[in-house]
Amino acid sequence: MIVRERPGALRLMLAWKGSVVPHILPHIALAGLFAAAVTWVSRHHYLDGIVDYSLLPFTIMGIALSIFLSVRNTATYDRWWEARKHWGHMVYEIRSLARTGNIYLNTERQRALLIRCLAHTHLLRGQLRGEDVRHDLPEALPPALIDQALNAQNPAAFMLHQAGNVLTEARRAGELDSVATAAIDRHLHNLAGIQAASERIALTPLPFAYTLLAHRTAYVYCYLLPFGLVGVAGWFTPVFTAIVAYTFFGLDRLSEQLEFPFGRHTNDLPLDAICRIHEISVAEALGDPAPAPLQPVHYQLQ
Repeated sequence: MIVRERPGALRLMLAWKGSVVPHILPHIALAGLFAAAVTWVSRHHYLDGIVDYSLLPFTIMGIALSIFLSVRNTATYDRWWEARKHWGHMVYEIRSLARTGNIYLNTERQRALLIRCLAHTHLLRGQLRGEDVRHDLPEALPPALIDQALNAQNPAAFMLHQAGNVLTEARRAGELDSVATAAIDRHLHNLAGIQAASERIALTPLPFAYTLLAHRTAYVYCYLLPFGLVGVAGWFTPVFTAIVAYTFFGLDRLSEQLEFPFGRHTNDLPLDAICRIHEISVAEALGDPAPAPLQPVHYQLQ
């Protein structure tokens, strides 16, 4: 995720980091070159009936395409924002679990519970991003437990189950009554809900027909537009075509990035930084040295 102060007008126009331009620049250039070719053909009076069109059809088509892209981008942003709310709520749950555990559990049980919940957040991040997070797991975890978790079909769910086993053992040892057990388990229950919501977002893309329709329509529009502009814009046709292509191709590309918010694109969620917040919360609750928060690197927070 891009984290930076809003630059001035000129720097904002020239900003490259976080922009979709690097991803769509070849498509913009190709549309501009095609518009230049259409303009050259028109100026040399070749195929005179083919490039002489009114702008009205393109205006109507552009309005329809803009509305469709707006609806699609709203849907993808909703997915991005929902994911951010769930991972923000996870911060609350980890901190509340640390406070509740401090009330009801002895030091050993509390440490075991919080370390397993911290490992759960890292394992969930690894599942969502398809990354190996073995070296990010807490060192206090037994190596055999780490191996078991990484070999499970759902490592994050396995580790959350191990956190529940800590409560089971405390309950059987007579250290917890039913009220205390329910109070702590409520936070584990909510962490499971956050995991399920994250998996739903990651594993359920928007219908492919939306992507196909937006992609095709944007390309058709941008490559037909020069035929309508050339009669009134002349040699400025490639410039106007490139601007329109930047808008439509950019919206299409941005919606693709927001559709899956858990990756490492510049506009994806900073899961590493959120997991570091969990590490700080757990360390401070246990009285251990807390690591420093992650900082953006070249304006990007992972």
